[in-house]
Amino acid sequence: MSDITSSTKGGFLSRERTVAKAGFNRWLVPPAALAIHLCIGMAYGFSVFWLPLSRAIGITASVECAKDIGFFEQMFSTSCDWKISMLGWMYTLFFVFLGSSAAIWGGWLEKAGPRKAGIVSAFCWCGGLVISAIGVHMHQIWMLWLGSGVIGGIGLGLGYISPVSTLIKWFPDRRGMATGMAIMGFGGGAMIGAPLAAKLMAHFATPTSVGVMETFLALAAIYFVFMMAGALGYRVPAEDWKPAGWTPPPRTKNAMITDNHVHLDTAWKTRQFWLVWGVLCLNVTAGIGIIGMSSPMLQEVFGGKLIGVDVAFNDLTAAQKTAIAAVAAGFTGLLSLFNIGGRFFWASLSDKLGRKATYFTFFLLGFVLYASIPSTAHAGSQALFVAFFCIILSMYGGGFATVPAYLADMFGTKFVGAIHGRLLTAWSAAGVFGPVLVNYLREYQLDHGVAKADAYTITMYILSGLLVVGFICNWLVKPVAEEHHMKPEEVAEEKKIADDTHQHFGADVSALATEVTHSGIVALAWLAVWIPLGWGIWMTAQKALILFK
Repeated sequence: MSDITSSTKGGFLSRERTVAKAGFNRWLVPPAALAIHLCIGMAYGFSVFWLPLSRAIGITASVECAKDIGFFEQMFSTSCDWKISMLGWMYTLFFVFLGSSAAIWGGWLEKAGPRKAGIVSAFCWCGGLVISAIGVHMHQIWMLWLGSGVIGGIGLGLGYISPVSTLIKWFPDRRGMATGMAIMGFGGGAMIGAPLAAKLMAHFATPTSVGVMETFLALAAIYFVFMMAGALGYRVPAEDWKPAGWTPPPRTKNAMITDNHVHLDTAWKTRQFWLVWGVLCLNVTAGIGIIGMSSPMLQEVFGGKLIGVDVAFNDLTAAQKTAIAAVAAGFTGLLSLFNIGGRFFWASLSDKLGRKATYFTFFLLGFVLYASIPSTAHAGSQALFVAFFCIILSMYGGGFATVPAYLADMFGTKFVGAIHGRLLTAWSAAGVFGPVLVNYLREYQLDHGVAKADAYTITMYILSGLLVVGFICNWLVKPVAEEHHMKPEEVAEEKKIADDTHQHFGADVSALATEVTHSGIVALAWLAVWIPLGWGIWMTAQKALILFK
């Protein structure tokens, strides 16, 4: 019986089998995390499928449904094409299920370990794409919602948080940089996936198919290989491991960084958790709101000036509108570059400034920039307009990358992945608040006769107000009271439950502290993620260059 128990505990997917052995280089973990995040980050790029799917039956043009057909009839109809508004529900499902699954299964992830969570994420995300491919073949949109939206959304949540606590434990000296590297990948996933999907659809397209079904299957196969490689590459450090030569900074009174741990069930009930929840939600709500308006705002505010013609947007010809749409696409590409770069830059900078000071920067600088955009638009200053949007998008991405380290500072590292999972419900909420706020405000103003070029002014001021509220939430964040910290015996019990004592696969902590500094495997691992990421950045940069021509 004891042999069976030992075998079960030492199973290939068990957490203890992922404990790093002597000589393991911690720099192998970030590319493993990037391999998963670059795949699931394609959720941001799914809009590349909307137009082809809106003519999946008509091929060259959409086949409209009968005017008297109801919503549920459209869901099951095989004789007319889907509206883009129906396909757009995929975004809502993505981020609702990302936040909810991370919240529900974050505690399980801490016990099961990142390898098991990464593998489950791969099966959910890639399996969801396969179900969506079948849905395209059968022309059943509910299968796309279920496949990629629900099942894929669950894969998003588990894949997104799977490396967080692991990276923070491997890089206690650079928590922000470590999480910034991984979460940078989520921002970069669409930069690879969207142009790749466009090329695949062009390759698979035939006179009877728009090529989306085959593209879904191809992406599922490619992503599965990368995600499984990333999941199998995860390792966790031995208990009490520290980098060679690193000494934790001395703790001062009221310091925001704790040496203790707060249990998941306690952390989410503290005031600090909900204040940081508000900080993330408000930062993301404002960011999502401005992402949604950036491209149309550029076109409607500057109109023909974007192509050297002094003509208002409504007076442009169809050909001129096509030309400025290309410029707007370049603008969107530039924002994507700043989104991904900001995740690494701001998270790394937070190691120097501190997390609270970094968020103060987001809200103060963001308030100034958001409030200044209407005046730069009215003044016709295209360069300042573009620059302000780029900085804002860098802080939007930086907010995502900095928050895991913020949580680890306050609640300790033991349950940070699970706590981060519950905090991501703020992202789900922001995914609803941001677009609704911006879109309905714009429609209301246009319905009341406001010019398109002026319709965004009030919206920008409201978003600025949200940042003021976020600043107040961040200001109110204080160190977690010691009464919420786990006692040593509670920590020991949690280790036992999570099988975190590594009694079967123990490691020499002192040996692990001396890393293998020169390793061809490390170089290959980084090349495996940077080659596709570099290609995606280059493709996006080519679009962005149009803006400066």
